[in-house]
Amino acid sequence: MLLSQKIARRQSEIREKLAHLAGIDAPTVEQRSELAALDTEYGTNEQRYRAALIGEADERRAAGEPETTGTGDLEKRVSVLRVVQAAIAGRQLDGAEREYHQEAERRSGQAAQGVFIPLNSLEKRINLTTTAGDLVPTDHRGDLYIGPLRDSLVVRSMGVRTLSGLRGNIEIPKAGTGISAGWVNENEALPEGDLTFEGVTLKPRHVGAISSWSRQLAQQSDPSIEALLRDDLAYAIGSAVDRAIISGDGVKEPLGILNAAGIQTAATPVTWEDVLAVEGLLEDVNIKANAWYTSPAVMRTLRGKLKDEAAGASYIATKNSIGELPAFTSNAAPAGVAILGDWSQAIFGTWSGVDLLVNPYEGEAYRRGNVLIRAILTADLVLRHDKAFVVAGA
Repeated sequence: MLLSQKIARRQSEIREKLAHLAGIDAPTVEQRSELAALDTEYGTNEQRYRAALIGEADERRAAGEPETTGTGDLEKRVSVLRVVQAAIAGRQLDGAEREYHQEAERRSGQAAQGVFIPLNSLEKRINLTTTAGDLVPTDHRGDLYIGPLRDSLVVRSMGVRTLSGLRGNIEIPKAGTGISAGWVNENEALPEGDLTFEGVTLKPRHVGAISSWSRQLAQQSDPSIEALLRDDLAYAIGSAVDRAIISGDGVKEPLGILNAAGIQTAATPVTWEDVLAVEGLLEDVNIKANAWYTSPAVMRTLRGKLKDEAAGASYIATKNSIGELPAFTSNAAPAGVAILGDWSQAIFGTWSGVDLLVNPYEGEAYRRGNVLIRAILTADLVLRHDKAFVVAGA
C-alpha cells in the first residue's frame, strides 16, 4: 500500500473518532485531550499526505509510468453532469457518483435531499462561455470558450485547514491561561497556578445557490458542458465561502477574520518599514506567517516602491510576494487592506459534501422545459488564534 493511501486511511479513522468525541455532551479531560491530539495529528497528516502524493507522482514520472487514479482519487472521478443527467432521466446513480454519495451519507450520518458531491468536484474551474447556444458540440473548441471576468478565489488555497465529514457541532479545545513557575528560597512554598482551557466551536451553517438550465443543455455530453456546470456552481459557492472567511458577520455567515475580536491591526503598508512592522506584530506573539492576502491595487503600489534609496535596492513586492513571503491577490479583497497571517490557524469545517438537488418540475422552469439545479454546502469557519492575523489598513 502506498504511503498516501495509508495516510488517507488514517485520516478517515481520525474523522470518525473526532465525530464520536464531538457527540459527547460532557467530555472528560482525557477525551478533550484526545480530541486536541487527534486534531493536531489530522493537520500534520494533511501536509504529509500532500508531500506523499507529490513524491509518488514524481516517482511515477521518473519511471515513465502514466498517471493513475486509484480508490484514493474517488472525488476526482465524480461528474456533476452525470448526476444532473441521472436526475433528469429519473434513474439511479452508479459508478463513482453513487459510491461517493453513499460514503458521504455514512460518514455524516445524515441523508441528502439530493445527491452529495465533493466540494472539490466544483473547483475544477476553467473559463467558459455563458451562452448555452454556443455549446452545441459541432466544430467548437471547448478549451477556447470565453468566460466572464470573475474575481480570483484564492483564500482556501492559502493554507486554510479543512475538516470534512463532520457530525454535529465540533468543539476544539484551546489552551487558556498556563501555569507559572517561580524561583524560591529554601523551604519557601512554590507559587500555585491552575491550567485553564477554552474552546472554539464549529457549528453547521448553510450556503447555497440555484441555477436554471435548459433540459437540452444539461443532457449534452460535450465535456465543456460539465466544466460550465461546475464553473457556475463553484463560483457561486466558492465566492461566498471566500468572502465569509475574510469578512463574515458571524450571524448567518461564519465569523470572518476582519470581524474576529482578537485580530491585530496596523496601517496599510506603503514602505518597507511598514511591512517589517506588520511582520513584527506576528513574531511578537510567536506566530510564523505564511502568506499575504490583498487586492491587486495594493500589490501594484508595493511593486512600484523600493525598500530604500540605496543603489541597487530591490522592490518591496514582486508579482507573487511581499518581502520574502508569498502574496495572493484578488479583487474580492477589501480595498486598501492587506492581511498577513498563518492561514493554517483558520479551520474550515464541512459536513458531508455539497448537496446537489435537480428539480425539473418547478413551475416556471417546467413550462420552459428547464431544470433547476440547487447546490447547498454546510460549513463553518473558526480561528484557532485570532492574533495569528494582522489586518493592515482596516
